[in-house]
Amino acid sequence: MTTPGMGNRRLWASAALVAVALAAPYAVYPVFLMKVMCFGLFACAFNLLLGYVGLLSFGHAAFLGSASYVTAHTVQTLGFPPLLGILAGTACAGLLGLLIGWLAIRRSGIYFAMITLGLAQVVFFLSLQLEFTGGEDGIQGVPRGLLLGLFDLNSTLTMYRFVLVIFLFGLWILHRTIHSPFGQVLKAIRENEPRAVSLGYDVDRYKLLAFVLSATLSGLAGGTKSLVFQLASLSDVHWHMSGEVVLMTLLGGMGTVFGPAAGALLVVTLNNYLAGFGSWVTIIIGGIFVACVMSFRRGIVGEILALGKRRSGPDGG
Repeated sequence: MTTPGMGNRRLWASAALVAVALAAPYAVYPVFLMKVMCFGLFACAFNLLLGYVGLLSFGHAAFLGSASYVTAHTVQTLGFPPLLGILAGTACAGLLGLLIGWLAIRRSGIYFAMITLGLAQVVFFLSLQLEFTGGEDGIQGVPRGLLLGLFDLNSTLTMYRFVLVIFLFGLWILHRTIHSPFGQVLKAIRENEPRAVSLGYDVDRYKLLAFVLSATLSGLAGGTKSLVFQLASLSDVHWHMSGEVVLMTLLGGMGTVFGPAAGALLVVTLNNYLAGFGSWVTIIIGGIFVACVMSFRRGIVGEILALGKRRSGPDGG
């Protein structure tokens, strides 16, 4: 049970994190931080499906990448302002999530994973073949433009603050969803689906809604990422990206609100600072992943939360 004291502590902790985030670009390279936030939102959106519904999707790169392409195309070719371009990409990802989810939720377990992977490969093929995507070159030189006609996103600090607002907005939606009655039903489906069915819940409808929301927020991350790097490329829709978001989620803590963001921070940091090792980066990250799974079975944030509960005792809330 949440007490007023706990609520105040969480409020102060959230305010402190926001303050740190606002000050961070003065100490750390802002583009690196923006990359972390984009992938952090992507991982948190994926975690809604894996951590709270128990559905393992191997095709989430389709939503990140499709939104990235649509945002880049609408901004560069159609002249959309940046915010409208991101909304267009997010809407595209949501509609794609509705289509793929409608087909995939009819199965569970490994069959669900394989269906999502297969359909994501179709999206990859289309991204390679369609003319507007630029093929292997992707869409380059995407203009950032003016936000609301007032704020120049070519300024790194302005762009950083814009990405931070999107990241916090996405986390807020996920937090509200998870702690709502809808979120409690999702957890019930994860724990015991037959019992949820026996209680009268339309399980397939709940799964589909969760899938579409997860896809939509993944698209929000993808559209934002295309503006940050001014690029939409095949790497965004490749199956490797779908595997990487699974890695981020498991490392940070599946079934925790902020764990996947911590996992994204770790993976992006390793990819950036170990780039000098070339192809050995994959092996090093794989070794770290194995070590973390062996040592922290709940993920980094999951273990921290579990430790806090043990120290507070059974009546600690």
